[in-house]
Amino acid sequence: MTRVDFHTNIPDKLSYACRLARKAYAAGGKLVLLTEDAAQAAALNEALWNVSETDFLPHVLAGDVLASVTPIIVTDDDQVALPHGDMLVNLTRRMPAHVERYARVFEIVSTDADDAAAGRKRYVAYKQQAYPLTHFVAGSS
Repeated sequence: MTRVDFHTNIPDKLSYACRLARKAYAAGGKLVLLTEDAAQAAALNEALWNVSETDFLPHVLAGDVLASVTPIIVTDDDQVALPHGDMLVNLTRRMPAHVERYARVFEIVSTDADDAAAGRKRYVAYKQQAYPLTHFVAGSS
């Protein structure tokens, strides 16, 4: 069953997603980064190119001909079937479709009050569906 990890109190979701992508890629994982919209997808695409001077994170936007052979896919459409099923990083305020396709889902929730409220609703929805849940609060010891 899909494991769901909530990461809350995140000040910068794009930067955090880049760090998660770097960690997952270093471990040999394949992941999908789900964004709220095309503008956020474009911003994340740019951020992934600039993670650091020494890191290269191979990624493409969904729909690219190289998506099936690229370990990191950025998309704003969770309805389309994608070639990776290891991890989904949800940067949206909505419950992603087809959660069961992934071994692990990371729910990234910012410090914004509306985003936090949407995150709490997703947490309850996952809990009602009996997904195994963990919760990490950024900045807490």
